Amino acid sequence: MLYQDCRKIVLKIGSALIAPSGDGCSAQYTLPIARFIHQCQMDGKLVILVSSGSVAAGRKYIKQAGNNPSLAQKQAMAAVGQNAMMSNWKRFFDKPCAQILVTHADLQNRESYLNIRNTINELLDNNILPIVNENDSVATEELKVGDNDRLAAMIAILSQADVLMIGSDVDGLYTADPNIHPEATKIVQVDRINDDIFAKAGGTTNHLATGGMKTKLEAAIKATTNGIDTFLFKGSKSQNFEKFVAGKSIGTRFIANSEQLTARKHWVKHTLTSKGEIKIDLGAVNAIESNGASLLSVGIRSISGRFDKGEAADIICDETNRLIARGICQYNHTAIEQIKGIPSEQFESILGYFDSDVVIERDDLVLMSDQSK
Repeated sequence: MLYQDCRKIVLKIGSALIAPSGDGCSAQYTLPIARFIHQCQMDGKLVILVSSGSVAAGRKYIKQAGNNPSLAQKQAMAAVGQNAMMSNWKRFFDKPCAQILVTHADLQNRESYLNIRNTINELLDNNILPIVNENDSVATEELKVGDNDRLAAMIAILSQADVLMIGSDVDGLYTADPNIHPEATKIVQVDRINDDIFAKAGGTTNHLATGGMKTKLEAAIKATTNGIDTFLFKGSKSQNFEKFVAGKSIGTRFIANSEQLTARKHWVKHTLTSKGEIKIDLGAVNAIESNGASLLSVGIRSISGRFDKGEAADIICDETNRLIARGICQYNHTAIEQIKGIPSEQFESILGYFDSDVVIERDDLVLMSDQSK
C-alpha cells in the first residue's frame, strides 16, 4: 500500500538517525523526518512514531561507558537520554507529543496490550503524536522486546496500521552485503520472505544498536502476515520521504500477505513467549494441520518446561521435531503431564477437577510456518 491509499502509518526511526555521532541527539536527519510527519498529518494521515535513540542520546552523560557498556550503564543512558530524545522530537512540532514506554511483558499481557492500543488511539483522536520506545531503563533481558524493529512491527499490528516504514542506515535489502560485495544489487520488492531472503541478512556493526538486517526481516514478517505493507529504506535520505509522499515506492517493499490472522491469533503467534513444549503424535499433527482441530490430550506424547494455565506453549511433532503450532494452554504443565494420552472423560478422576475437554482450544491455537520458527 502506497501513501495515497493508506490512513495509518507506523514510522520506525533507528539510533543512527537520532544520534549520528552516537553521542547525543542531532537534528541532521530528524528535521526532514519531522517535516514528513507534519505532511502526513496535514494530509489526514495518522502517524505513530517508534523512535530509538535514548541510549545514544544519554551516552555522553555516563562517562565510564566505553564501546561495550554494561546493562546497568545502558539503562542509565536510556534513563537520562529518554528526555533528550523526546525534547529533540518535540521541538519540531506545534502539536503535542506523547511518550509511551513499553516492555515485552506489557505486550504479552492481553489486558495491557489492549490498554496500549486504546491509549494510542485516544492520542491520535486528539491530534497528538504518539512516540513509542522500549523502556530500556528498567527492562531486563527476559522483559525486552529486543530491538525497536520488532517493537515497531508489534505496534503496527496492535494499532492496525496500513503501512510500516522502517527508516534505517541501510537503503533496503540487497542480494548480498554491499559493504563486502560492491556488485550486490538492491531488491526492490519482496513478495514473500523465505529462507533465501533470510540468507541475505547480516548482523549489525553499531555497538549501540540492537538490530540488524535479520531483525528487520523478522519485523517485516510480523507486519506482512497481518496485512501491513512494510518498507525498509534509508532514513538519512530526505528524498525518500518526498518520493513516498509522491506515491513512489522506496527502499525495499515487502508486500502484505492477503491471508491475515485474527488480532488474537497474531498476538499468540508473534507477541506471546512460549513457556514450554508439548510433543504430539502424527495423528494429532494431522488433526491440527489438516482438520482445524483443537489439541486433545490423547495425542500428547510428552511435555517440557514449566507453564501455568493461560500461558503459551509450542506444539512439536514428536516424530520429526517440527514446530507445528503455538497456543494458550487450558491446563498447567503438571496437569498436562498427568493427563497426556488420556481421554477427557477421565480428567476429573485424575486431576480432581475439570476445566476443559481440550488442552488448547482451536481459537487459542495458531499454526507456525517454517519462516516463523
